Amino acid sequence: MLSIEFDSPDAVRSAIGQRAKAARLVLGWTRKTLAARSGVAESTIKRFELTGHIGTAALVQIAMALGVLDSFGALFAPRAIQTIAQATASPRQRGSL
Repeated sequence: MLSIEFDSPDAVRSAIGQRAKAARLVLGWTRKTLAARSGVAESTIKRFELTGHIGTAALVQIAMALGVLDSFGALFAPRAIQTIAQATASPRQRGSL
């Protein structure tokens, strides 16, 4: 998998749109087919593939239709403790600094 960790937000969005297009093409689907299977407008899919701009709900619908929803599992996952200070720190309480 290609890392997109250090790219700009625009580059990350663009890469995600390109990956979605590649996944669609591997399945041999047209945008119209993906639109019918996902419930997302064909024009929204086109904009997403070209620019990476899309709403979260539509992104999830497309991921479900393409069978890649499990890719969201790592998104915002808790990070592993890497230092002793992190291991011994008490969790921050809401409203405190």
